[in-house]
Amino acid sequence: MAVSSQFDSDFLVIGSGMAGLLFAINAAKAASVTLLTKAAVTETNTAYAQGGIACVWSTGDSFQAHVEDTLRAGAGLCRREAVETIVHGGPRAIDELVRLGARFSRANGADGADYDLGREGGHSQRRILHARDLTGGEIMRALIEAASALPNLQILENQLAVDLLIGPAGAGNGGVARCLGAYVLDRADLSVRPHTARVTLLATGGAGRLYQNTTNPAVACGDGVAMAYRAGAAVANLEFIQFHPTALHHPADSFLLSEALRGEGARLRLPDGTPFMERYHQQAELAPRDIVARAIYAEMARHGLDCVYLDITHREADFVQRRFPYIVERCRAVGIDPTREPIPVAPAAHYLCGGVVTDLSGSTSIPGLYAAGEVAMTGLHGANRLASNSLLEAAVMALRAYDAAREEAFAVQVKAAGVALPALDSTPDADVEEVPRLMWEGAGIVRSNEGLERASQRLSLLRERHRPFDKGPLTPDEVEGENLLTVAELVVRSAISRKESRGAHYNVDCPSRSDSSWQRDTVLVRPAS
Repeated sequence: MAVSSQFDSDFLVIGSGMAGLLFAINAAKAASVTLLTKAAVTETNTAYAQGGIACVWSTGDSFQAHVEDTLRAGAGLCRREAVETIVHGGPRAIDELVRLGARFSRANGADGADYDLGREGGHSQRRILHARDLTGGEIMRALIEAASALPNLQILENQLAVDLLIGPAGAGNGGVARCLGAYVLDRADLSVRPHTARVTLLATGGAGRLYQNTTNPAVACGDGVAMAYRAGAAVANLEFIQFHPTALHHPADSFLLSEALRGEGARLRLPDGTPFMERYHQQAELAPRDIVARAIYAEMARHGLDCVYLDITHREADFVQRRFPYIVERCRAVGIDPTREPIPVAPAAHYLCGGVVTDLSGSTSIPGLYAAGEVAMTGLHGANRLASNSLLEAAVMALRAYDAAREEAFAVQVKAAGVALPALDSTPDADVEEVPRLMWEGAGIVRSNEGLERASQRLSLLRERHRPFDKGPLTPDEVEGENLLTVAELVVRSAISRKESRGAHYNVDCPSRSDSSWQRDTVLVRPAS
């Protein structure tokens, strides 16, 4: 299928994590694909994923058990059809990753017949395929190598998508407006140009930079959610920000400490060595993440602590070194030896459970626009993501999205000719650098009506000073600042509207879960102008 002269490419992929790369690799077999990434192709949330990818693989496990574990963690907001579809799609996704060169750890070494399956919080079985403690990095290595060998796939680094290009469709699509690509800012020369495509995939990842403490890289600004919302797509469940319980607490470094540590027996302790998780949940350290994060938060508040400690020193030093080489090396670099001493940890913003609403083909509410990975809200995660279901969802939905998008791409008659560049200028005077502190204090692990209202009022003041793209030359910082402000407003608005506590959203003024009133998604759509 050759690209039409009307379009810059058949498929435009925005984002270079696992979802974007896997979609692009498949699409490039028979069509032209351009993949844009705002920084280096390797700088994605996927690359920082340590634990692994959840998949039913052993004979002692079952799809039903994985489904039930996911539903339980999601606190009543998972969509069962989505859970069943994505869980059942796991083996196909693993086979595809392995075919593309990903090397998961084996139980008996590199030549062993079986994968070394780990266990993490909320899982009733060992079902986490991993590459030691740098699973995301191994997946990225394999996918980048595979992508670089495809002549139909063009990867453009340091290209920041500014806004989606929405235009009218031809008669073949009933005259319905559709996505025709995106406006793109080149970080090198600050030029902005349209890039047109038959189908666009958002694979922009999460929004960890909303918070001052996060496990995410600096690129995680919620760009895809902001762009989709501005374009009129439905977004949902943005109040459910998952905080990872264990990030290293150290002035010289802060990074994720995989849940797999607790899966291999690590205990959470107070400074005097007292364990405390048994008081919060029968699964103790293997409770769902929202429970563990709030337990740590409560203990820190009760005792006036800056951190608690994660202790795996009871396991053999050789095992810890072999199973977690990256974590051990990174900790030793700041003077901490996990094989000999507990690790100081504290919660940090980690994962956006909501996002751009899609169906199980990755389609959004805008024709021609798909979304996959953390940016999307499929209904899998509900109110709280089960550990290692993120890479599972990204892989399964990237494949499903391509299956649907290849049919749509050439089934409609669209015209991209004559696309004009709108007035894309920005306002540099708004202090959006305040947003991460504001969100941590007002919309963090534990929330209150008063704190959320204060955050809302302050965001309103920032918005009054910050009109999107209305003066001055456009720069990457200004685009990201606008996106952070937009997503912060949506998160706070969603959190204020949900008058209960459920999963990753906990409000001390509404501490109970209310299925009769709130067992529903929080859906937001920008009013038509």
